Amino acid sequence: MEHPEPVRVVREAELLEADPTSGMLRRRAFEAPGLWAGQVVTEPGAISGWHHHDSNVSMLYVVRGVLRLECEGVEGWVDAVAGDYVRVPAFTVHRESNPGREPSLAVIARAGVGISTVNVSHAPPRHA
Repeated sequence: MEHPEPVRVVREAELLEADPTSGMLRRRAFEAPGLWAGQVVTEPGAISGWHHHDSNVSMLYVVRGVLRLECEGVEGWVDAVAGDYVRVPAFTVHRESNPGREPSLAVIARAGVGISTVNVSHAPPRHA
């Protein structure tokens, strides 16, 4: 019988910078086959670069601030605030920004086996 891995706690100081996209700071807590977990901080007034997460589905929980998303299939943008959950489908080109006055913080859980983040140089139609 295999011994299961022990419970592990990752402290904020132990988070690792990961998957860089301009305008935001992603930090990874855990990564396992098919799962990525961490957080993203977006400073007030910042706008990220356009990107997608390959075949991964991303789920976010907004802890504080405002997370604004512009993406394929949405006219204009959507805002998520503290307490909101956001689902970003696989291959959806999007960018995030923070129109608020404080840094936004969101916890991320990403499921799939593709490349974690693919930065692109173009906006999707209707956002170009």
